[in-house]
Amino acid sequence: MLALRLVRGTRPVVQLRRLLVAAATAGVGFLLLCTLGYAVGHPDRSPASALRLLWCALPLAATVQFAVAVARTDPSVRPRPGLSAVGLGPARLTAVAAASTAVACTLGSAVALLLYLHLRGDLTGLPFDGAAAGLLAADRPVPLAAALTLLALPPAAATTAAGLALRPGRTDAPAPRGAERTLPSGLPWGVALVAVGLAAETYAARGGGSGLPLPGRFDGSPTGVLAGWVLTAIGLATAGPGIAHGCGRLLQAFRPGAVRLLAGRVLMDEAPRIGRPLGVVGAVLSGLIAAATVYASGPGTDAFGPLTGLGALLIVVCTTATLLTAALESRQYRARTTEALLRLGAPPTVLRTAALMRAGVLLAVFLPVTWLVGTLAALPLTG
Repeated sequence: MLALRLVRGTRPVVQLRRLLVAAATAGVGFLLLCTLGYAVGHPDRSPASALRLLWCALPLAATVQFAVAVARTDPSVRPRPGLSAVGLGPARLTAVAAASTAVACTLGSAVALLLYLHLRGDLTGLPFDGAAAGLLAADRPVPLAAALTLLALPPAAATTAAGLALRPGRTDAPAPRGAERTLPSGLPWGVALVAVGLAAETYAARGGGSGLPLPGRFDGSPTGVLAGWVLTAIGLATAGPGIAHGCGRLLQAFRPGAVRLLAGRVLMDEAPRIGRPLGVVGAVLSGLIAAATVYASGPGTDAFGPLTGLGALLIVVCTTATLLTAALESRQYRARTTEALLRLGAPPTVLRTAALMRAGVLLAVFLPVTWLVGTLAALPLTG
Protein backbone atom coordinates (compact mmCIF):
# COMPACT_ATOMS: atom_id res chain seq x y z
CA MET A 1 0.00 0.00 0.00
CA LEU A 2 2.86 2.40 0.81
CA ALA A 3 4.47 1.66 -2.55
CA LEU A 4 1.21 2.40 -4.36
CA ARG A 5 0.84 5.72 -2.53
CA LEU A 6 4.39 6.72 -3.39
CA VAL A 7 3.86 5.73 -7.02
CA ARG A 8 0.67 7.78 -7.22
CA GLY A 9 2.17 10.86 -5.57
CA THR A 10 5.26 11.31 -7.75
CA ARG A 11 5.80 13.80 -10.57
CA PRO A 12 4.52 13.21 -14.12
CA VAL A 13 8.06 12.71 -15.47
CA VAL A 14 8.66 9.89 -13.00
CA GLN A 15 5.30 8.37 -13.89
CA LEU A 16 6.29 8.52 -17.56
CA ARG A 17 9.48 6.57 -16.86
CA ARG A 18 7.45 3.92 -15.03
CA LEU A 19 5.03 3.71 -17.93
CA LEU A 20 7.98 3.20 -20.26
CA VAL A 21 9.11 0.30 -18.07
CA ALA A 22 5.59 -1.14 -18.28
CA ALA A 23 5.60 -0.73 -22.08
CA ALA A 24 8.98 -2.47 -22.38
CA THR A 25 7.75 -5.30 -20.18
CA ALA A 26 4.65 -5.61 -22.33
CA GLY A 27 6.83 -5.95 -25.42
CA VAL A 28 8.97 -8.65 -23.83
CA GLY A 29 5.91 -10.48 -22.52
CA PHE A 30 4.37 -10.42 -25.99
CA LEU A 31 7.56 -11.87 -27.49
CA LEU A 32 7.54 -14.66 -24.89
CA LEU A 33 3.90 -15.46 -25.63
CA CYS A 34 4.61 -15.48 -29.38
CA THR A 35 7.40 -17.96 -28.73
CA LEU A 36 4.93 -20.09 -26.79
CA GLY A 37 2.47 -19.85 -29.67
CA TYR A 38 5.14 -20.98 -32.13
CA ALA A 39 5.99 -23.95 -29.91
CA VAL A 40 2.31 -24.91 -29.62
CA GLY A 41 1.72 -24.57 -33.35
CA HIS A 42 4.91 -26.43 -34.34
CA PRO A 43 5.43 -29.27 -31.85
CA ASP A 44 7.86 -30.95 -34.24
CA ARG A 45 10.27 -27.97 -34.18
CA SER A 46 11.37 -27.92 -30.57
CA PRO A 47 14.98 -26.83 -31.33
CA ALA A 48 13.70 -23.79 -33.24
CA SER A 49 11.34 -22.96 -30.37
CA ALA A 50 14.21 -23.17 -27.88
CA LEU A 51 16.33 -20.83 -29.98
CA ARG A 52 13.45 -18.37 -30.26
CA LEU A 53 13.17 -18.42 -26.49
CA LEU A 54 16.92 -17.82 -26.28
CA TRP A 55 16.53 -14.75 -28.52
CA CYS A 56 13.91 -13.41 -26.09
CA ALA A 57 16.57 -13.41 -23.35
CA LEU A 58 18.28 -10.39 -24.94
CA PRO A 59 15.22 -8.08 -24.89
CA LEU A 60 14.46 -9.37 -21.40
CA ALA A 61 17.94 -8.42 -20.18
CA ALA A 62 17.65 -4.95 -21.76
CA THR A 63 14.25 -4.43 -20.12
CA VAL A 64 15.53 -5.51 -16.72
CA GLN A 65 18.48 -3.13 -17.05
CA PHE A 66 16.12 -0.28 -17.90
CA ALA A 67 13.82 -1.10 -14.98
CA VAL A 68 16.77 -1.06 -12.57
CA ALA A 69 17.96 2.29 -13.95
CA VAL A 70 14.49 3.79 -13.46
CA ALA A 71 14.31 2.43 -9.92
CA ARG A 72 17.67 3.99 -9.08
CA THR A 73 16.48 7.45 -10.17
CA ASP A 74 13.10 7.24 -8.46
CA PRO A 75 12.90 10.24 -6.08
CA SER A 76 10.27 8.58 -3.89
CA VAL A 77 12.73 5.93 -2.69
CA ARG A 78 15.69 8.26 -2.16
CA PRO A 79 16.85 8.46 1.51
CA ARG A 80 15.84 11.77 3.08
CA PRO A 81 16.21 13.20 6.58
CA GLY A 82 13.39 12.17 8.91
CA LEU A 83 12.24 9.10 6.98
CA SER A 84 14.06 6.70 9.33
CA ALA A 85 12.11 8.14 12.25
CA VAL A 86 8.83 6.96 10.71
CA GLY A 87 10.18 3.53 9.83
CA LEU A 88 11.39 4.25 6.29
CA GLY A 89 15.03 3.29 6.58
CA PRO A 90 17.28 2.12 3.75
CA ALA A 91 15.98 -1.45 3.85
CA ARG A 92 12.33 -0.33 3.75
CA LEU A 93 13.01 2.08 0.88
CA THR A 94 14.67 -0.75 -1.05
CA ALA A 95 11.55 -2.84 -0.56
CA VAL A 96 9.40 0.08 -1.75
CA ALA A 97 11.55 0.46 -4.89
CA ALA A 98 11.27 -3.26 -5.61
CA ALA A 99 7.51 -3.12 -5.09
CA SER A 100 7.18 -0.13 -7.44
CA THR A 101 9.16 -2.01 -10.08
CA ALA A 102 6.96 -5.06 -9.60
CA VAL A 103 3.79 -2.99 -10.05
CA ALA A 104 5.00 -1.46 -13.32
CA CYS A 105 6.24 -4.76 -14.74
CA THR A 106 3.12 -6.66 -13.72
CA LEU A 107 1.02 -4.05 -15.49
CA GLY A 108 3.11 -4.57 -18.61
CA SER A 109 2.72 -8.36 -18.46
CA ALA A 110 -1.06 -7.99 -18.13
CA VAL A 111 -1.14 -5.73 -21.19
CA ALA A 112 0.94 -8.29 -23.11
CA LEU A 113 -1.52 -11.06 -22.27
CA LEU A 114 -4.52 -8.98 -23.33
CA LEU A 115 -2.82 -7.98 -26.59
CA TYR A 116 -1.85 -11.58 -27.31
CA LEU A 117 -5.37 -12.87 -26.73
CA HIS A 118 -6.81 -10.01 -28.78
CA LEU A 119 -4.58 -10.68 -31.81
CA ARG A 120 -5.39 -14.39 -31.57
CA GLY A 121 -9.10 -13.61 -31.76
CA ASP A 122 -9.94 -14.83 -28.25
CA LEU A 123 -11.07 -11.30 -27.28
CA THR A 124 -13.50 -9.80 -29.77
CA GLY A 125 -15.28 -6.50 -30.16
CA LEU A 126 -12.16 -4.39 -30.76
CA PRO A 127 -10.30 -3.41 -33.95
CA PHE A 128 -7.77 -5.91 -35.34
CA ASP A 129 -9.14 -8.81 -33.30
CA GLY A 130 -7.74 -12.02 -34.73
CA ALA A 131 -5.37 -10.13 -37.04
CA ALA A 132 -2.49 -12.50 -36.24
CA ALA A 133 -4.46 -15.70 -35.75
CA GLY A 134 -2.25 -17.73 -38.07
CA LEU A 135 0.99 -16.48 -36.57
CA LEU A 136 -0.14 -17.08 -32.96
CA ALA A 137 -1.63 -20.57 -33.50
CA ALA A 138 -5.21 -19.52 -32.79
CA ASP A 139 -6.49 -22.98 -33.73
CA ARG A 140 -4.88 -24.46 -30.62
CA PRO A 141 -5.67 -23.69 -26.96
CA VAL A 142 -3.30 -21.53 -24.96
CA PRO A 143 -1.49 -23.49 -22.21
CA LEU A 144 -2.42 -21.20 -19.33
CA ALA A 145 0.21 -22.44 -16.87
CA ALA A 146 3.03 -21.97 -19.39
CA ALA A 147 1.73 -18.53 -20.40
CA LEU A 148 1.54 -17.30 -16.80
CA THR A 149 5.00 -18.70 -16.08
CA LEU A 150 6.51 -16.84 -19.02
CA LEU A 151 4.68 -13.63 -18.11
CA ALA A 152 6.00 -13.86 -14.55
CA LEU A 153 9.62 -13.89 -15.73
CA PRO A 154 10.01 -10.14 -16.52
CA PRO A 155 8.46 -8.86 -13.24
CA ALA A 156 10.37 -11.39 -11.15
CA ALA A 157 13.69 -10.64 -12.85
CA ALA A 158 13.25 -6.86 -12.73
CA THR A 159 12.10 -6.85 -9.10
CA THR A 160 14.99 -9.03 -7.98
CA ALA A 161 17.53 -6.96 -9.90
CA ALA A 162 16.13 -3.69 -8.51
CA GLY A 163 16.26 -5.04 -4.96
CA LEU A 164 19.87 -6.13 -5.39
CA ALA A 165 20.93 -2.86 -7.04
CA LEU A 166 19.34 -0.70 -4.31
CA ARG A 167 20.19 -2.87 -1.32
CA PRO A 168 21.69 -1.10 1.73
CA GLY A 169 25.48 -1.01 1.74
CA ARG A 170 25.82 -1.14 -2.06
CA THR A 171 29.07 0.13 -3.55
CA ASP A 172 27.78 2.68 -6.06
CA ALA A 173 28.46 5.75 -3.93
CA PRO A 174 30.76 8.47 -5.31
CA ALA A 175 34.45 7.64 -5.05
CA PRO A 176 36.47 9.24 -2.26
CA ARG A 177 38.91 12.03 -2.99
CA GLY A 178 41.87 10.76 -5.00
CA ALA A 179 40.20 7.47 -5.98
CA GLU A 180 39.14 8.93 -9.39
CA ARG A 181 42.76 8.76 -10.51
CA THR A 182 42.48 5.05 -10.28
CA LEU A 183 41.78 3.32 -13.58
CA PRO A 184 38.75 0.95 -13.42
CA SER A 185 39.88 -2.66 -13.36
CA GLY A 186 37.30 -3.85 -15.89
CA LEU A 187 39.13 -2.48 -18.95
CA PRO A 188 41.61 -5.37 -19.44
CA TRP A 189 38.89 -7.95 -18.73
CA GLY A 190 36.61 -6.25 -21.24
CA VAL A 191 39.27 -6.25 -23.93
CA ALA A 192 39.95 -9.93 -23.26
CA LEU A 193 36.24 -10.81 -23.52
CA VAL A 194 35.92 -8.92 -26.81
CA ALA A 195 38.89 -10.83 -28.21
CA VAL A 196 37.49 -14.17 -27.02
CA GLY A 197 34.08 -13.35 -28.48
CA LEU A 198 35.51 -12.45 -31.89
CA ALA A 199 37.58 -15.63 -31.88
CA ALA A 200 34.50 -17.69 -30.99
CA GLU A 201 32.57 -16.12 -33.87
CA THR A 202 35.39 -16.92 -36.29
CA TYR A 203 35.59 -20.53 -35.13
CA ALA A 204 31.81 -21.00 -35.31
CA ALA A 205 31.60 -19.49 -38.79
CA ARG A 206 34.29 -21.85 -40.09
CA GLY A 207 32.37 -24.80 -38.66
CA GLY A 208 29.55 -24.40 -41.19
CA GLY A 209 26.27 -22.59 -41.63
CA SER A 210 25.62 -19.00 -42.59
CA GLY A 211 23.72 -16.00 -41.33
CA LEU A 212 22.91 -14.88 -37.83
CA PRO A 213 20.89 -17.03 -35.38
CA LEU A 214 17.81 -14.79 -35.35
CA PRO A 215 14.14 -15.84 -35.57
CA GLY A 216 13.33 -16.99 -39.08
CA ARG A 217 16.94 -18.01 -39.78
CA PHE A 218 17.61 -20.47 -36.97
CA ASP A 219 17.89 -23.62 -39.05
CA GLY A 220 21.43 -24.21 -40.27
CA SER A 221 22.86 -21.17 -38.52
CA PRO A 222 25.94 -21.42 -36.28
CA THR A 223 24.76 -20.96 -32.70
CA GLY A 224 28.35 -20.23 -31.66
CA VAL A 225 28.09 -16.89 -33.45
CA LEU A 226 25.43 -15.76 -31.00
CA ALA A 227 27.56 -16.96 -28.09
CA GLY A 228 30.54 -15.04 -29.46
CA TRP A 229 28.45 -11.90 -29.89
CA VAL A 230 27.22 -12.21 -26.31
CA LEU A 231 30.83 -12.42 -25.10
CA THR A 232 31.69 -9.40 -27.22
CA ALA A 233 28.74 -7.47 -25.78
CA ILE A 234 29.73 -8.37 -22.23
CA GLY A 235 33.29 -7.31 -23.02
CA LEU A 236 32.23 -3.90 -24.31
CA ALA A 237 29.96 -3.38 -21.31
CA THR A 238 32.79 -4.37 -18.97
CA ALA A 239 35.28 -2.10 -20.70
CA GLY A 240 32.84 0.83 -20.83
CA PRO A 241 33.81 2.39 -17.47
CA GLY A 242 37.50 2.13 -18.31
CA ILE A 243 37.00 3.72 -21.72
CA ALA A 244 34.94 6.54 -20.19
CA HIS A 245 37.64 7.03 -17.56
CA GLY A 246 40.26 7.25 -20.29
CA CYS A 247 38.13 9.84 -22.09
CA GLY A 248 38.20 11.93 -18.91
CA ARG A 249 41.98 11.71 -18.81
CA LEU A 250 42.15 12.63 -22.48
CA LEU A 251 40.20 15.82 -21.82
CA GLN A 252 42.74 16.86 -19.19
CA ALA A 253 45.80 16.20 -21.33
CA PHE A 254 48.05 18.87 -22.90
CA ARG A 255 47.73 21.82 -20.50
CA PRO A 256 43.99 21.92 -19.92
CA GLY A 257 42.08 25.07 -19.12
CA ALA A 258 39.41 25.41 -16.48
CA VAL A 259 36.63 24.08 -18.69
CA ARG A 260 38.53 21.02 -19.93
CA LEU A 261 39.79 20.30 -16.43
CA LEU A 262 36.26 20.45 -15.03
CA ALA A 263 34.86 18.28 -17.83
CA GLY A 264 37.61 15.69 -17.45
CA ARG A 265 37.34 15.44 -13.67
CA VAL A 266 33.56 15.07 -13.80
CA LEU A 267 33.80 12.42 -16.52
CA MET A 268 36.36 10.44 -14.54
CA ASP A 269 34.11 10.58 -11.49
CA GLU A 270 31.06 9.49 -13.52
CA ALA A 271 32.85 6.72 -15.42
CA PRO A 272 31.72 3.82 -13.16
CA ARG A 273 28.10 4.98 -13.34
CA ILE A 274 27.70 5.97 -16.98
CA GLY A 275 30.38 3.83 -18.61
CA ARG A 276 28.60 0.49 -18.30
CA PRO A 277 25.30 1.53 -19.99
CA LEU A 278 27.35 3.35 -22.61
CA GLY A 279 29.29 0.16 -23.24
CA VAL A 280 26.02 -1.78 -23.54
CA VAL A 281 24.73 0.69 -26.13
CA GLY A 282 28.01 0.29 -28.01
CA ALA A 283 27.60 -3.49 -27.91
CA VAL A 284 24.06 -3.26 -29.27
CA LEU A 285 25.10 -0.90 -32.08
CA SER A 286 28.03 -3.14 -33.00
CA GLY A 287 25.65 -6.09 -33.21
CA LEU A 288 23.33 -4.12 -35.47
CA ILE A 289 26.27 -3.14 -37.68
CA ALA A 290 27.35 -6.76 -37.93
CA ALA A 291 23.81 -7.96 -38.66
CA ALA A 292 23.24 -5.29 -41.31
CA THR A 293 26.56 -6.14 -42.97
CA VAL A 294 25.82 -9.86 -43.06
CA TYR A 295 22.28 -9.47 -44.37
CA ALA A 296 23.38 -6.95 -47.01
CA SER A 297 26.13 -9.23 -48.28
CA GLY A 298 23.98 -12.37 -48.49
CA PRO A 299 22.32 -13.19 -51.83
CA GLY A 300 18.56 -12.93 -51.72
CA THR A 301 18.25 -12.60 -47.98
CA ASP A 302 14.89 -11.64 -46.52
CA ALA A 303 14.30 -8.71 -44.25
CA PHE A 304 13.87 -9.18 -40.53
CA GLY A 305 10.48 -10.56 -39.51
CA PRO A 306 8.06 -8.57 -37.36
CA LEU A 307 8.92 -10.38 -34.12
CA THR A 308 12.64 -10.08 -34.78
CA GLY A 309 12.17 -6.39 -35.48
CA LEU A 310 10.19 -5.97 -32.27
CA GLY A 311 12.92 -7.66 -30.26
CA ALA A 312 15.65 -5.54 -31.86
CA LEU A 313 13.60 -2.38 -31.31
CA LEU A 314 13.14 -3.26 -27.64
CA ILE A 315 16.87 -3.79 -27.20
CA VAL A 316 17.81 -0.51 -28.86
CA VAL A 317 15.16 1.56 -27.10
CA CYS A 318 15.74 0.05 -23.65
CA THR A 319 19.52 0.34 -23.77
CA THR A 320 19.34 3.92 -25.04
CA ALA A 321 16.78 4.82 -22.37
CA THR A 322 19.01 3.20 -19.75
CA LEU A 323 21.92 5.37 -20.88
CA LEU A 324 19.81 8.53 -20.67
CA THR A 325 18.54 7.49 -17.24
CA ALA A 326 22.10 6.87 -16.06
CA ALA A 327 23.03 10.35 -17.26
CA LEU A 328 20.10 11.72 -15.23
CA GLU A 329 21.33 9.78 -12.19
CA SER A 330 24.81 11.24 -12.60
CA ARG A 331 23.30 14.72 -12.80
CA GLN A 332 21.46 14.07 -9.55
CA TYR A 333 24.67 12.93 -7.85
CA ARG A 334 26.56 16.07 -8.83
CA ALA A 335 23.70 18.50 -8.08
CA ARG A 336 25.40 19.79 -4.94
CA THR A 337 28.67 20.32 -6.78
CA THR A 338 26.87 22.27 -9.49
CA GLU A 339 25.13 24.45 -6.92
CA ALA A 340 28.45 25.13 -5.17
CA LEU A 341 30.09 26.17 -8.45
CA LEU A 342 27.23 28.54 -9.23
CA ARG A 343 27.46 30.08 -5.77
CA LEU A 344 31.17 30.63 -6.31
CA GLY A 345 30.42 32.63 -9.46
CA ALA A 346 30.96 30.06 -12.21
CA PRO A 347 29.02 31.13 -15.34
CA PRO A 348 26.32 28.67 -16.47
CA THR A 349 27.91 28.66 -19.93
CA VAL A 350 31.02 27.04 -18.43
CA LEU A 351 28.95 24.15 -17.10
CA ARG A 352 27.13 23.73 -20.41
CA THR A 353 30.40 23.80 -22.35
CA ALA A 354 31.88 21.19 -20.03
CA ALA A 355 28.83 18.97 -20.56
CA LEU A 356 29.16 19.31 -24.35
CA MET A 357 32.85 18.43 -24.11
CA ARG A 358 32.06 15.27 -22.14
CA ALA A 359 29.44 14.20 -24.68
CA GLY A 360 31.71 15.02 -27.60
CA VAL A 361 34.71 13.07 -26.39
CA LEU A 362 32.55 10.05 -25.51
CA LEU A 363 31.04 10.03 -29.01
CA ALA A 364 34.45 10.54 -30.61
CA VAL A 365 35.84 7.49 -28.82
CA PHE A 366 32.90 5.10 -28.56
CA LEU A 367 31.62 5.45 -32.14
CA PRO A 368 34.89 4.28 -33.80
CA VAL A 369 35.24 1.46 -31.26
CA THR A 370 31.66 0.37 -31.92
CA TRP A 371 32.16 0.45 -35.68
CA LEU A 372 35.43 -1.49 -35.44
CA VAL A 373 33.97 -4.23 -33.25
CA GLY A 374 30.86 -4.53 -35.46
CA THR A 375 32.95 -4.76 -38.61
CA LEU A 376 35.26 -7.37 -37.11
CA ALA A 377 32.26 -9.37 -35.89
CA ALA A 378 30.83 -9.45 -39.43
CA LEU A 379 34.06 -10.50 -41.17
CA PRO A 380 33.86 -14.24 -40.27
CA LEU A 381 30.35 -14.44 -41.71
CA THR A 382 30.95 -12.45 -44.88
CA GLY A 383 34.37 -13.87 -45.76
